[in-house]
Parts: sequence; structure tokens; C-alpha cells
Amino acid sequence: MEDIRTIKQRFEIIGNDVRLDRAIEKAIQVAPTEFTVLITGESGAGKEVFPRIIHGYSHRKHAQYTAVNCGAIPEGTIDSELFGHEKGAFTGALAERKGYFEESDGGTIFLDEVGELPLSTQAKLLRVLEAGEFIRVGSSKVQKTNVRVIAATNVDIPSAVSRGRFREDLYYRLNTMPIQVPPLRERGGDIALLFRKFASDVAEKYRMPTVRLTEEAAIVLENYRWPGNVRQLKNVTEQLSVLEQERSVSAATLRGYLPPDANQLPMLSHPRENESGFANEREILYKVLFDMKRDMTDLKQLVHDLMKGSTGEKEAERSSILFRELHDTRPATPDFVRATGGRGHKMEHDEPIEDTEEIVEESFLLEEKEKELIVKALEKNKGRRKWAARDLGISERTLYRKLKEYHLDYE
Repeated sequence: MEDIRTIKQRFEIIGNDVRLDRAIEKAIQVAPTEFTVLITGESGAGKEVFPRIIHGYSHRKHAQYTAVNCGAIPEGTIDSELFGHEKGAFTGALAERKGYFEESDGGTIFLDEVGELPLSTQAKLLRVLEAGEFIRVGSSKVQKTNVRVIAATNVDIPSAVSRGRFREDLYYRLNTMPIQVPPLRERGGDIALLFRKFASDVAEKYRMPTVRLTEEAAIVLENYRWPGNVRQLKNVTEQLSVLEQERSVSAATLRGYLPPDANQLPMLSHPRENESGFANEREILYKVLFDMKRDMTDLKQLVHDLMKGSTGEKEAERSSILFRELHDTRPATPDFVRATGGRGHKMEHDEPIEDTEEIVEESFLLEEKEKELIVKALEKNKGRRKWAARDLGISERTLYRKLKEYHLDYE
């Protein structure tokens, strides 16, 4: 068996941290077996290299290796991607298609972000792991496959199990051989090594002098928490190499490329996205509140324009009636009733002018506003869910789930 140093060179792994070496050792030890492996660690920590190590030192090394990012596949097509489908199984299925499990028969399949799988797909994955069986979408024929499954996730699976978002039986089936990849902030001695490696790669690729850090900058580099881990460090190094004219980077210059560390900023309360499971819904709520504020601003501008006659004498007269009656305690006139759409609501003299906004009847239920916002985004993007999800600041999978929840037809 090759030593760890040789393995690091083969797979371009940089670092001498004891926990990193232990993770590599476990990958080598488990490689000759057929055990299912679950690799855990933060996003950007380098989890994707360990499945390649396991496959490369296994008996399946000459067979196919397939890496699947489960989080990047929409919920409506994940079953088809993994298990295949028959011709005519759904709209657009013009021919039968083999899934990843069928294509990888005899080899290894790496399921990245396995914690993002829908519960229905988790049940099918469990059947593959326990019996080596699967069924194509639109078929009733049971097919066999002989694949080794390696999974990775940055999700706290035990917490997801307790919230009912991940099957407990699947978790224990995947977690036969766990491998924990340490985050970069816990590999202090490796940060400088990685920086030099990335800087050297950029300099060689673009034929430029290599950037170097001053002593103060090196201290800043090692003390930063690196929430994006190795991926973030590589991005910062490449930016410094390309954008900075001076090849010696000071601490002040380096700080300009480091986003504020959320863990070092004061917070009113601790975020509970992982406990509540509503991180994406919270993003929509924020957008709904801003949208409501914008609607109110537009309404004020409309009333102002109407008062100035910008939309015609008839509308100006209607607005004038509305404005006058809102500040009058006398009984509502027929003109006022028509101007307010039949509501005839009045304000007392001692009420502030801002309260006139209350005449707008609008549903403030979160579900209704969320539904309205989703419809607007889809209409703006002509039904293209990917673009609509981007505008809403949510994943395409979350948008698909919301469409089903609200019975919105945007196929």
C-alpha cells in the first residue's frame, strides 16, 4: 500500500494536518471493501477528493466512476436521473433512458449533497443499497444493479432525521463507514501551504510573478475563519494574483479581499435555519416585506400624480374626492363610496395622514404574498422556473415544491 505522502501527490492534496491524514487513512482502509461510505464536512472543505481515493484503490477502479450532485437536480427529475425512465413516462420522455445507477453497474457512484434528496427518492435509494434493485420511472419491471455507493453531505443529518427531513434507516445504511473532513479553520498550519500552492498555480498558468504575503498578512490569513473553506481560499488567492499590481501583499490589502466573518459580528439572536428548516422560506418572507413596502410607496406616488392631474381630469377629480373625504368626518358621499371602491371608510381629524394607507385592502397572509411573488417571478421570466428561482433567491427545487404546494401550473 502506498504511503500517505504518495497518495497526496497523486490526488493533489495539500496539507499536513493530523485529522486530514486520518481521513485519508480511513479512505484507504475502506477502499478494498464494499462498505457504503458517508463523507461529512462543511461546503468547500474538499470532500469530493475522498470518493476518488476510495474508487482508485478499490477492486472497481477499472469500472465506471460517476459523480452526481443531488442538490443541482430538480426534484421533479431526480428519479429519472438516478434510475432512468421509459419512453412516454412523462411529457418530454421521447425515448427510454438509463439512469446513473444503471450506467454505473459494476462501478462506483458518488452522491454529493445526498442530504438534499426528497424523501420519496430516499426510499428508492434505500432499496438499491439493501437489495441492489431499482425501477425506472414509468416501468413496473425490477432491475438489478451492482454499484458501490459513496455519499457526501454538509447537512447535519442527525438533525435532519429528527425533523423528519431524512430517513433514519437510510442514514444508518449510508453511515456504515463515516469519514469526517475537517474544515480549513481547524487546519491552521495548512492555510499558508495552500495559499502558496494556489498562488504558484496561477503564476505558472498566466506567466506572472507569484504573489507573496507579508508577515502581518500571513497572520491575518491564518486567523481568518474561512467559512468557504479551501474553495474560498483558492478564490481569494486567484483574485490577489490577478488584480494586485504589487506582488507583496500587505495585511490591509488582504483584508480588502476577505468578507466580514459572520461568526465575529454581533448578532441579536442565533440563526435557527438548521433547526426550523425554513431558511429558504425566510428569504421569500424578506422579499415579500420589501415588495409590500414598495407597493405602498407606489400607491402614495399614484395618489400624488392623480392629485396633480397627471392621469387626466376624471382621475384627478376622483382622487380629489378621495383625498377630501379621507379628512372629513361627515357621512360618506356617493362619490366617495365610488372613489373608494364601495368601502366608504373615513378617518377622524386627529388621525395622522399615514393611516390613509389602511384603506388598501390587501391580504397580509404570508402564504398569499408568497404565492403572489412566485407568480410574478414566473410571469416575468415567461414560466422559466430556473430564472424565476434565481430572481426569488431560492433553489429551483424549493420553487418546484412551492408550485406543487400552491397548485400552480407552470410546467
